[in-house]
Amino acid sequence: MTVIGLTGPSGAGKTELCKIAKQLGCECINADEVYHSLLIPPSRCLDEIVENFGRDILLSDNSLNRAELGRIVFSSKEKLALLNTITHKYVKDEFRSIINEMKKNNVSVVIVDAPTLFESGFDKECDLNVSLLADINLRMQRIIKRDELSTAKATARLSAQKEEEFFIERSDHIIRNDGSLENLRQKFTEILAVRGIVQKSEDK
Repeated sequence: MTVIGLTGPSGAGKTELCKIAKQLGCECINADEVYHSLLIPPSRCLDEIVENFGRDILLSDNSLNRAELGRIVFSSKEKLALLNTITHKYVKDEFRSIINEMKKNNVSVVIVDAPTLFESGFDKECDLNVSLLADINLRMQRIIKRDELSTAKATARLSAQKEEEFFIERSDHIIRNDGSLENLRQKFTEILAVRGIVQKSEDK
């Protein structure tokens, strides 16, 4: 099995690349989906978050009030770092569990779509790491349309993202997604070819 770490700033097109990867025969793990699944009570991850941030972050049904937790952590780099320290270990453990199950099912290639791939350290457990980048104005247009954000909120979100150099310095491959989906597909396929990764669908 080949494990490919996929990351990049918001609006770069990671979701679209995962759709293309699935068409090519890859399996995909979405870090955000894994994280949200780990917060469903009863949850050791949620319990540890509550221990550190208080029960005010819970709703009446004891599920996480994401808006309240976001308000707390995004106002303090220290608190955000604490949250990441807590959650990353649970998410990485779940990644390993999912990947092990995929190995048992003879999956040949899995994409781990993780916005904080490098920050979590899971990049070291991947066979190669790919960062998807795009022009900031294009990214702005994409997230405004996708998340129905105001220009001000979109600008604030993008300003909190890592600079391109952060990804370039740490990645095995960089894909610039400033063109069409077909162009994105071609660039990703070229990486698979260079790495000698052959999809099952292409073997038939």
